[in-house]
Amino acid sequence: MASAADQLASSINLSKFSKATELKKRLWFTLGALIVFRLLSYVPLPGVDPTQLNLLAQQTTGGVLDFFNSFTGGALHRMSVVALGVMPYITASIVVQLATSLSPQLAAIKKEGESGRKRLNQYTRYGTVGLTAVQGWFIATGLESFGASQGLAAVIEPGLLFRVGAVISLIGGTLFLMWLGEQITSRGVGNGISLIIMAGIVAGLPGTLVQLFESGRTGSIDPLRLVLILAAVAGLVLLICFMERAQRRILIQYPKRQTARGVQAERSHLPLKLNTAGVIPPIFASSLLLLPLTITQFAGTATAGESAWGDFVINLNTWLRHGSPLYMALYGAGIIFFSFFYTAVVFNPEETADNLKRYGGFIPGIRPGKNTEAYFDYVLTRITVIGAAYLTFICLVPEFAMTALGATFLMGGTSLLIVVNVTMDTVTQIQSHLLAHQYGDLIKKAKLKGRMR
Repeated sequence: MASAADQLASSINLSKFSKATELKKRLWFTLGALIVFRLLSYVPLPGVDPTQLNLLAQQTTGGVLDFFNSFTGGALHRMSVVALGVMPYITASIVVQLATSLSPQLAAIKKEGESGRKRLNQYTRYGTVGLTAVQGWFIATGLESFGASQGLAAVIEPGLLFRVGAVISLIGGTLFLMWLGEQITSRGVGNGISLIIMAGIVAGLPGTLVQLFESGRTGSIDPLRLVLILAAVAGLVLLICFMERAQRRILIQYPKRQTARGVQAERSHLPLKLNTAGVIPPIFASSLLLLPLTITQFAGTATAGESAWGDFVINLNTWLRHGSPLYMALYGAGIIFFSFFYTAVVFNPEETADNLKRYGGFIPGIRPGKNTEAYFDYVLTRITVIGAAYLTFICLVPEFAMTALGATFLMGGTSLLIVVNVTMDTVTQIQSHLLAHQYGDLIKKAKLKGRMR
């Protein structure tokens, strides 16, 4: 039997949406912020020749930078002021969260509540500036040397002034995107950082589809393989939707209470998502891999043939190129690690067991306290294993399948997972706003009827 909330959600229609003025303002703000992000991706770095840069990008297709470029919506190939996207911010947040788990001082700051959260966010911003400066410097130097080695003047006036200007511009672009994501989260709909990443991926989707169908038209991809690819994508979308909504419900019982119907025991369920970490593990794992690979790829091109170190860096980039077995192994290990790590950050079995004990709740057949905490930890570990296996399957198997089919379909499993997951979260938040608006209308009608009586 559907609950009252489900019945109320089923009655939502377009007429209810048109009356939700607050929700419309949030949606327009989100759309405007994403348009600003897309416009910035076409603003080139100062001192860069866009025409020569386009020729250089055509000669360097393939590899890890194409994967990085898909997250920024083509901003990296255009060398715009937001070429690094929000990846430095994500990497800095990973480092801060790992340090919080390992350092007692940072763990004490986290427990201070809102003030502690602000201090950790400040540390994350400092780390973002440092990482962006390092990546920006290697990008600027690599762009100068690699463009000269290819006979293309991608940089109009190479030198220290260009490098400093590029680093400052990249830092400003990344910090602006970080601020824009925070504004979307507070004043718009959905998670701002995730929406910016999704916007970059979706921006390249039309070109990817055109490339796929053009390959089928020219015969480079067999029509049967094309149909199999489209069917596999549809199947992956259905699998992602099913797994993201899957829950393990734990029965919670409260002491019997005297009600108008007599003595009754209250029961509820504690829902645990099968994929508690959401889309965070693939994003974290890819950002950690892309940070050193971006540096080594540009550093290798800058020192190619000059020393043994330059040749080693080039070989390292070859071994760790996107789609190689070593890259996929490290990527899968990173997804599994961050699945367990982020689940431990999001859900604390000890705190949940203490809260249940404080309010008199218990799991039937399980003693309150330590036994309940151990039960939560046992259940959470089992479902996290399934969730980590599901994320690894979604992110890695399509890559191997595309390689086996001989296709260059750039919309891989990671991109598909991010797009579907962020879309589902955003739609859920929109439904929550509509429910809140509908509840507000019901309360107003109830007050009006009371006054009339």
